[in-house]
Amino acid sequence: MKLLTKAIENVIPGLDEQDGLGDDAIVHAKFFTPDGSWTWYATEYDPATRMFFGLVDGFDKELGYFSLDELEGVRGALGLPIERDAWFKPTKLCEVT
Repeated sequence: MKLLTKAIENVIPGLDEQDGLGDDAIVHAKFFTPDGSWTWYATEYDPATRMFFGLVDGFDKELGYFSLDELEGVRGALGLPIERDAWFKPTKLCEVT
């Protein structure tokens, strides 16, 4: 499965474009480990650097940057790749925390 589709890339804001919105920032994509407990919620993206900003829910929940290249290369505990939630609809950050 392709993690970042052109459809998502065309609508997701660039880095810092949702700065100051806090919990009202819109999450445009959800990525997860199907064989683990990590989830990444992308609110912004820079195609030049292939970096996202958003919420990372792993050991703790924290806002930060994460790389598309790293998401594509990581494998979970059973060796499964990270997937994109194909049924995820854009929603406010406060609704996923």
